[in-house]
Amino acid sequence: MPDTLPRHFDLWESSLNWQPTEAQQALFQRLYEQILVGNQQLNLTRITQPDDFWEKHLWDSLSGVAPWLGDVSEHDDPLRIVDIGTGGGFPGVPAAIALSPDNLAKTPVELTLVDSTRKKTQFLQTLCESLGLPAICLSTRAEKMGQDRFYRGHYDLALIRAVGSAATCAEYVMPLLKVGGQAVLYRGQWSTDETESLMPIIDLLGGELTDLQDWKTPITEGSRHCLFIHKEYPTPNDFPRAVGVPGKSPLT
Repeated sequence: MPDTLPRHFDLWESSLNWQPTEAQQALFQRLYEQILVGNQQLNLTRITQPDDFWEKHLWDSLSGVAPWLGDVSEHDDPLRIVDIGTGGGFPGVPAAIALSPDNLAKTPVELTLVDSTRKKTQFLQTLCESLGLPAICLSTRAEKMGQDRFYRGHYDLALIRAVGSAATCAEYVMPLLKVGGQAVLYRGQWSTDETESLMPIIDLLGGELTDLQDWKTPITEGSRHCLFIHKEYPTPNDFPRAVGVPGKSPLT
């Protein structure tokens, strides 16, 4: 039998001023179990122990959508979320669970998970279907999506774990947002110099840095940062550049 995820309701409340419902906790448990199964064939994550999974995948994912937690309601128009470079479905899947009401048939969330590895997106499509989450899982590159008229300017919220250059990540996500949308870049360490370097790039891409959250993870007290970027005006058509260029030659 798989291990049971810790509930840590006190840590949810003290750190993010939020707690999962019983139905959401059950979905987190099912997500954990299916990730463990998928990990036997795919390299989804090295984080598999219950407390580690809770902190480094669930809590970390939701730290970036903390401003929206607790504001779950039914709307005529769904909240369209895209997760770029999702890997094992993080942060997109936990975010969609947390931002959806218990009745997922009336979910206000439409989730798009993007990864360049087709086997991962195939697994994630099956995973989301089993969790009852409306999701599209795409095996493609962010640069192609950003120049596709169907996806460009389509999303309300764009999430990305910024393991590479923050400038590259901004170029990936900003073209996908509609004006008024929000990007969240998840980072570990971050500095004032990095903020100053990124500001003109964000402006070039049509955005404004509206918040920079400095977190300590609630169990191991690791350093985490979330950059919140508001889409102020349309991204120029020159961006994103061709596949591979943003990664090799980040904007400066």
